[in-house]
Amino acid sequence: MLTLTLTDPGATITAGAHEVLLVTNADLRESANVECWPVQAKFEAKLEAVLRDRFATTLIRAHPFKADKGHGFISSQREGSDLFARIDPKAPVIVLLTAWQYSHHLANALALHPGPILLLANFDGTWPGLVGMLCMAGTLTSLGKPVSRLWSENFDDAFFLRGLQTWLTTGWLKHDTHYLQRIDANQGALRTPAGDIGRRVGEYIVRHKEIIGLYDTFCMGMINGVFPQQALCDIGMPLEGLSQSALLVEMAKVPQALREQCLQWYEQRGMRFEFGTDPATELTRPQVLEQCAMLIAMARAAQRFGLSAVGVQYQQGLAGSCAASDFAEGAIGSAERFPIPDIDGAIIRPGQPIPCINEVDMGTAIPQTMLWRLLSSLGLPAETTLHDIRWGSEYDGRFVWDFEISGSVPFGHLRGGIAGATGYRQPPMYFPLGGATIAGQCKQGRFIWARAHYSGTRVIMHVGTGHALELPAAEFERRRRATTYQWPLMNCVLDGVGRDDLMAGHQSNHITVAYVDEAVLRDVTCAFAAQALTQNIDVLAAGEVATWLA
Repeated sequence: MLTLTLTDPGATITAGAHEVLLVTNADLRESANVECWPVQAKFEAKLEAVLRDRFATTLIRAHPFKADKGHGFISSQREGSDLFARIDPKAPVIVLLTAWQYSHHLANALALHPGPILLLANFDGTWPGLVGMLCMAGTLTSLGKPVSRLWSENFDDAFFLRGLQTWLTTGWLKHDTHYLQRIDANQGALRTPAGDIGRRVGEYIVRHKEIIGLYDTFCMGMINGVFPQQALCDIGMPLEGLSQSALLVEMAKVPQALREQCLQWYEQRGMRFEFGTDPATELTRPQVLEQCAMLIAMARAAQRFGLSAVGVQYQQGLAGSCAASDFAEGAIGSAERFPIPDIDGAIIRPGQPIPCINEVDMGTAIPQTMLWRLLSSLGLPAETTLHDIRWGSEYDGRFVWDFEISGSVPFGHLRGGIAGATGYRQPPMYFPLGGATIAGQCKQGRFIWARAHYSGTRVIMHVGTGHALELPAAEFERRRRATTYQWPLMNCVLDGVGRDDLMAGHQSNHITVAYVDEAVLRDVTCAFAAQALTQNIDVLAAGEVATWLA
């Protein structure tokens, strides 16, 4: 006879008429959650007031403030799963995000919640809920769960109020995403010499394969950054799964003298390191020497496995084992790079960037590696990087984005190159063992941008272009201080894509960029679209690019 014993999750959390449940999510790292809590509490109060005063609706917090932790965030997948086991499946839920959050804490529960869901973010540089919301939205898209999304600086503007009213009334909020237009291989612009170049590059990749080597494959809750193996196989870009423990082993094999040569090479070319003496709070020379060992070990792995690109997870695992990966990531992705000897003494890929897939995000690995192959095949500068869609604000009559990667870019993306770079210590809250960033102002110029996501096993890519700006010193400094001062910053305008367009339709907190000279930008964009289609990728052209490829 079978006896069934299951744990009762507890009383059901319900919402009556004119009531909405509030859920909030944040980091896995409790130090970050405590730091971010006061801002979350402030925006919860704003939301509660606007719901009560404007919409006669009561906001009910579905989970308590944790006095022993000093915050009220969901901070693990177990906690999020246990919470939604108690929530009434029909209850309307607002997920309020005011900080970076690990989507997997809630995503699997949200994907199975049939009631209305609104992802609501503040729009701020210092406390970037917008980044967390874009990640959660992209994650739920990858899980086949459409949800509503909304964003606002202060929860008092007309756009926000209209959107909130629509969601409260109908249970759904749909934004206009006509800035994205589907492209097919029969469009006239692709039946050109540029299109033919793209098709040939795509055919080369499908036949020869671009192998992407990732040291562990899940970082910071980004389910949207983990693609099905079949999706990668179908586009000719398979995964080589590497272990971060193996990276530590290979780093240990790098002799001290070679580490010193590497660091001195960058110092001689003008990179400035903000060295101090206290490793707990300041950048020290041993930290950067350890990063040099990582750079050398990563390049040797790329050579050993025949990798087109390489990426390190770092935040979960290596963060407690060695200095930050950022200097190594930016340096390996640069064409101007310390001559790295393989075990046999041969210099590894001199003058060639090895695309670095920050945070092992496969959705940026795909366009980064594709652009590297296309641009290098054309003899053009081929450095690529991802950025967080961090923030933005008005300047000189237009909206200017702040794209900011959490640590480094290739030197070729900075104004002044290596000599324009400063190495700051990564913030101790997230990086206890330190390590240098590669910081500076990204140079002025035109660029192509892209991001891949998936539906089932089908890869879909957004493609657009933009202008990077060199802002006056005072304005650049204002934006640095409003975001993260130690990180490189790209200030830019996207061609034909406004702030709310990107927030409505983008499927990630990340975006890939590669600088392309104005004279060849249209041809390169056309070739890239044709290349993607040839690799069995669905292409959505963004903004002005849609008119170019029509």
